[in-house]
Amino acid sequence: MGPKRLSFVMTPKTATAPGTDSIMGFNTLGLDTRIVDSLAALGYEEPTPVQREAIPPLLAGRDLLGQAATGTGKTAAFALPLLHLVTPDAEPRERLRALILVPTRELAMQVAEAVHKYGKSLGIIALPIYGGAPMETQLRALKRGVDVVVATPGRALDHIRRKTLRLDSVRIVILDEADEMLDMGFAEDLEAILVETPADRQTALFSATLPPRIADIANKHLKNPVRVRIDREVVPAGSAPRVRQTAYIVGRSHKMATLGRVLDVENPTSAIVFCRTRTEVDELTESLNGRGYRAEALHGGLSQEQRDRVMKKFRANTAELLIATDVAARGLDVEHVSHVVNYDVPTSAEAYVHRIGRTGRAGREGVAITLAEPREHRLLRNIEYLTKQKIDIATVPTVADLRARRIEMTKTSLREMILAGELDHFRAVVDSLAQEFDIMDVAAAAVKMADAKDGAEAEEIPTVTLRPERSAPRRDSERAPTPKAGSRRHEAAKAGGKAAGGKKHITPEWDVARLYIGAGRNSNIRPADLVGAIVNEAGIDARAIGAIQITDRFSLVEVPDEIADGIIETLRATTIKGKRVPVRRDREQGGAG
Repeated sequence: MGPKRLSFVMTPKTATAPGTDSIMGFNTLGLDTRIVDSLAALGYEEPTPVQREAIPPLLAGRDLLGQAATGTGKTAAFALPLLHLVTPDAEPRERLRALILVPTRELAMQVAEAVHKYGKSLGIIALPIYGGAPMETQLRALKRGVDVVVATPGRALDHIRRKTLRLDSVRIVILDEADEMLDMGFAEDLEAILVETPADRQTALFSATLPPRIADIANKHLKNPVRVRIDREVVPAGSAPRVRQTAYIVGRSHKMATLGRVLDVENPTSAIVFCRTRTEVDELTESLNGRGYRAEALHGGLSQEQRDRVMKKFRANTAELLIATDVAARGLDVEHVSHVVNYDVPTSAEAYVHRIGRTGRAGREGVAITLAEPREHRLLRNIEYLTKQKIDIATVPTVADLRARRIEMTKTSLREMILAGELDHFRAVVDSLAQEFDIMDVAAAAVKMADAKDGAEAEEIPTVTLRPERSAPRRDSERAPTPKAGSRRHEAAKAGGKAAGGKKHITPEWDVARLYIGAGRNSNIRPADLVGAIVNEAGIDARAIGAIQITDRFSLVEVPDEIADGIIETLRATTIKGKRVPVRRDREQGGAG
């Protein structure tokens, strides 16, 4: 495609604080009524700022350049208009009509799931394709026919070169988290993919930042785009309430168990748990009541009479948990809230401030707890930066923590019972047992019995290991713990750090395998290309990658020995800088091969 002059229709927006704007539903944006009905069934109450700004121009067929961070609702901002414009009855399914490119396999799965969920009533079929998954499975799905492909650049290019992914009928291309894809070395892959798509396609590019290289891509591949920018809202320093703020990083499938564990340990007198959708509110309320809590739901689907009844229970302390959406909680004024829980990370720092402002009132101590998925870790740091307040990242309470807390609560209850008196009726039982057993054993057995009534033994919740955040160039500044001096790991790191073109990257003590990759400086290979390929395609934590040495004709990369074979198999099945390259364990003679 030839270069085009880039001009913008500016629609900058700052995220609006809850309660400061009239509620504008999805039905006002011009979406297919079946999509609006699906959103209502899923419990979405109103669009986020990026959705309000991006959906209308995309529905009108305009190209779009969007600046919005993860967590602002941008997936729906491009997925909803895409579904509106791409319907299965419009043309045969064997002709692919939409391509979404994303930087990581996790995001590919997440976006494909969202497209499927939003477009279920339309019969839309979305397929995620990414490295590390069986190629044959993807080939069979593509042969059957799909409407939307959500792909990482490397695997998409593999399929294009195999001629198993044809893009000549694609009408819409979405580049999601474009800055991340460039950081991971996918610039050339993106160019190679885009030239395979029709010149008259509609294109939308979303990026958290807009450095010059993103502007270059926009200038080359977008036609007179509308620009949507969701600015970071201005939150006065220290405006967040002075409450204890804690976050737990957990996988999506373990959120409910984590919430239950945290509530058991915290033992709130009254708490508001915030969710994003009505459906989530209803499901969470049902689950919590099933676990023995007294929880009430509050969302936009309730009548005023139902809302008044719920609030009366909560204010009277006959309900200890209020599960609510932001929309339903607008104007909520309850003074006795001891805890606020964000079941999902709020879409903006200002929303976070509004939420946690409902605890710690009237001089009382408040607690704010947030459950974040690993991908949302950066959103917490953004909230910290804007509020100038620390959010502590805590470990999910263990079974031992829960047991200790239960014992402490039992001790407190027994102490209160002793102080209250009226124990004469039970002294005869104690006197009788004391004739046969030691009095301490009798008391311990009573405590054990009281503790056992608090519930069955819980299971441990898996610990989440965070990958380093991939925003802006920072790979050279990331350092893992230094290995012991004189160890084989230490000597290998020293040797790799001295190599021309190498990356000084010291990793922990473990058995090391050195991989030979048959591409080097002559192929314009950079450390970021190798790290990106291993992290994205093989799903390996970047901190597990050791010294990298790049020569003219080949590269050497150190990885943990126990996962080396899996990395080799994955890299052999994908491309690096758009090309298949030999990958194997390095030979003892030095790896020139």
